[in-house]
Amino acid sequence: MTTPGSSFDPAAFWEERLDPFDVSAVGYLGLGRHYNEWLYRVRSIVFRRLVRRFVLDLGTARVLDVGSGTGFYISEWTRAGARRLVGSDLTRVSTERLARRYPRVEFVRFDVSEEPPFPPGSFDAISIFDVLYHVVDDRRYGAALGNLAALLRPGGYLFFSENFLHREARRDVHQVSRSLAEIERILGEVGLEIMVRRPMFALMNAPLDSDSALLHRFWHRLRRLIKRSESAGATVGALLFPLEVALVSVLREGPSTEVMVCRKPEDPERPRASPSSR
Repeated sequence: MTTPGSSFDPAAFWEERLDPFDVSAVGYLGLGRHYNEWLYRVRSIVFRRLVRRFVLDLGTARVLDVGSGTGFYISEWTRAGARRLVGSDLTRVSTERLARRYPRVEFVRFDVSEEPPFPPGSFDAISIFDVLYHVVDDRRYGAALGNLAALLRPGGYLFFSENFLHREARRDVHQVSRSLAEIERILGEVGLEIMVRRPMFALMNAPLDSDSALLHRFWHRLRRLIKRSESAGATVGALLFPLEVALVSVLREGPSTEVMVCRKPEDPERPRASPSSR
């Protein structure tokens, strides 16, 4: 099934959106640079915990970051010790600017929902954060996960973020938040084993996967406060950051965006999916 939003041109959309070339362009629109910088500090902590847990030797592993945007996860992989790193993006502005910023990293422009420019089994680890829910066409979404699975070597890991709704999909023009059940089904079909799913945010991002009226009121008022000014966003982010880090370290289910880690089995005959919240 496709949606009305599937007719929009994602490459043109992101070429325009990546100006200014900072976290306010790739983060939560309308909340300013300073608050988004605090959101990315939370992302960094969650990312580093999971990479330390699942990727053993970043000195030799070949890593692909899909949807590199302004380069946040390129920096994260580099700091984690990745030496054989490839970045990619749908846009020319991203790949060209990041190639100048990170001269030791290879950058390739491609659409993850189309034929990849790499042979199967090219990578030991792949990251694709805050990208897949922008693939609004369902056929392309399935193709994207299939391509990511094919690019992993047996035993390799996929790190990605999604909203994993415990209800039916929520569809907008530029974003589709799909259900956990649908995503798990597709992962099984493309041969990826779910290892873990953990919250990326608890209070600092929109509670798309919560029925709590209290939590939605909290977010509505918080967002209004943040949007007053950059200084308000900086203050709110600084105050919430320690609590957010504590919450995402202990919660197993979150009301907002989450991170999932999947593994491509060494043995293609082993079961392909496992409980995603363990």
